[in-house]
Amino acid sequence: MPFVKVLGALLLALIAAVPIGAALLAVGAQMLDASAWQALWADPQTWRAWGMTLWTGLASTALAWITVAHVLASGFIRQQLGRWLAHLPALLATPHAAMAIGLVLWLSPSGWALRLVSPGLTGFDAPPPWFTTQDPWGLGLILALWLKEVPFLLWVAATQMQREDLRRRWQAEYALAQTLGSTPAQAFAQIIWPQLAPRLRWPLLAVLAYGLTVVDMALIIGPATPPTLAVLAWQWLSDADLLTQSQGVAAAGWLTCTVLVSGVLMVVVLQAFAAMRKFASRGKRPRSQAADRRGSLPQKTPPWVLHFCRRLPLPSNVMWTTLLSTYAAVWFALTVGSVSGVWPFPQVWPELWTLGAWQQVASSAHTVWTTLGLGVVSASVCLLWSVAWLELAPRRWQQALQPWFLLPLVLPSVLWVVGLYSLALHTRLEGQWLGLSLAHAVMVLPYVLLALVPAYQAVEPRQAALVASLGHGRWVYLWRVKWPLLKRAIASAWAVGFAVSVAQYLPTLYVGAGRFTTVTTEAVTLAAGAQRSLMSAYAALQMLLPIAAFALAAWLGRPRRFEKFAPMKATP
Repeated sequence: MPFVKVLGALLLALIAAVPIGAALLAVGAQMLDASAWQALWADPQTWRAWGMTLWTGLASTALAWITVAHVLASGFIRQQLGRWLAHLPALLATPHAAMAIGLVLWLSPSGWALRLVSPGLTGFDAPPPWFTTQDPWGLGLILALWLKEVPFLLWVAATQMQREDLRRRWQAEYALAQTLGSTPAQAFAQIIWPQLAPRLRWPLLAVLAYGLTVVDMALIIGPATPPTLAVLAWQWLSDADLLTQSQGVAAAGWLTCTVLVSGVLMVVVLQAFAAMRKFASRGKRPRSQAADRRGSLPQKTPPWVLHFCRRLPLPSNVMWTTLLSTYAAVWFALTVGSVSGVWPFPQVWPELWTLGAWQQVASSAHTVWTTLGLGVVSASVCLLWSVAWLELAPRRWQQALQPWFLLPLVLPSVLWVVGLYSLALHTRLEGQWLGLSLAHAVMVLPYVLLALVPAYQAVEPRQAALVASLGHGRWVYLWRVKWPLLKRAIASAWAVGFAVSVAQYLPTLYVGAGRFTTVTTEAVTLAAGAQRSLMSAYAALQMLLPIAAFALAAWLGRPRRFEKFAPMKATP
């Protein structure tokens, strides 16, 4: 390997590793305060908040995992997966806070769901004193997390299933399983899903970590008495008392331990799932036609697996239809809410329609430009770094350092906020544009890298040798062969990074030191008030910006756009 290439890969690794390591070192030093841990254990809210955190995070992750398996099976079997996944950018572009606000507009005591049946079926002339959104059981938060994490897992699964090498092999194995007597549902459960599930362990760990540590959604739609431990840590960190702030740091550390232990258990379960399939696949041997009628699984398969697979029904598209319908309802509620004026209960439609909320948003143009600037800069920097890293670093380096670069994906956001804020203070970047951009880039990098890695792994390495045999160098191969083939994946990764930057809440609050406001910080702040129209307008704008980014990525990723391929001839 050339020395220049090794040096470039080393520099790239240091560029990404130093901010992450410095932030972790800073927050680790603050966790050594024994009095903070004693105060954490002595606080009567801690254990109830931790129990609520486990309940909402684990329940939403399990629901998302089951839903993804069902949707993938249904789409794959009915050969509609490609058409269904074409709608994913719109679902991914809906930020978490916007989803929570849209659900509040529907499910709150004065929301649309109760207005549609009042007073005819309920007899209510005024909103009832019900806990329908910030309920003490955390059901509203579980619903919001479930709806938001399913599209992310589907998108990551799609990047794996669209790899040419995997797609051909899985389709061949799927067809072979059916020729051996398996039903389509059995073939998917026995062949496709056991191979796909272990490849989703990092995205699933990210979903679990987010569900256990989310703050903005929990503030809008989560329980309040007690709140989740992440919200409690955020409240303690915002306190003026130094001991209380240290208690918030200890709570962030306890959340980190919770995420790591839960992640290890989840990986063990996935590995056991994969090992079970390998065990079931051992000792395959030719069998008679009568034996094949029992199914394609070998005789060594455990009886309970045979019993389960023989009774699998053909998956329906009800789950996917429900998901799309819920998102459409949220978008509709945000749109109507943003132009509503006087709207007394129980009227279904507002008495007054007005653009006053959008005029207030337009008067705060600096907020929109700040959001756009942070998103474009952080997504572009992370995309350039990721492409350079995947091109220069050896494959063994990528595999060894990938867990380190993906740490912001799985560790609590409150933990990163403490570390990044301490780093900004020591480097005098607190309240500066550069410091805030760096904080956003740290949070965006793992998502961009996760989006690009499967596409890079799917590139046929023999193409480089073929281009070299024609007398062309590496740059010709990259510009005219490899990057044009990866154009769609690169554009999608940038759009994902932009959407992640737009959704950042805690880094903007802390590292920005209150000097910068974004669409997300405004939407979450307004969700605690009674300004329905202004809250809806900011939430709708928070959704429209990523949608525009995904639309731009789809336009740029179209085949042969901006490219005029001339025949590649061999050089003399």
